[in-house]
Amino acid sequence: MVQIRGPVGAPFDERCHVPSVVKINVLTVPAEQRETLEKRFASRAHAVESSDGFEWFELLRPVEGTDTYLVYTRWRDEESFQAWMEGPMKAAHQGVGEGGERPRPAATDSTLWSFEVVQQAAPKGA
Repeated sequence: MVQIRGPVGAPFDERCHVPSVVKINVLTVPAEQRETLEKRFASRAHAVESSDGFEWFELLRPVEGTDTYLVYTRWRDEESFQAWMEGPMKAAHQGVGEGGERPRPAATDSTLWSFEVVQQAAPKGA
């Protein structure tokens, strides 16, 4: 039997593992809006961290050659992601800013990519 480590570090049997799903929100962010986007993510409500089935979050800033940010989240299954989308995420994006109005989006475009994890590796000894 092959033992590997799951996304949160707990060992699991490879034969009975249901693959995690990865959702990557691809955001086109003009240079003048980068700071705004990063501040909004830094001050977010952190509801995703306590969502059932949530495994990982990263906001990836482009280094060169693109104005595209990647918002990487990993979920136990598609159902967990959908529950978050319909609950905490929806509520968080309906909020209002200063002056009682919704703030203008920092991104000019957004695309959602979906993946299943079919292989993974961790550092040896981890």
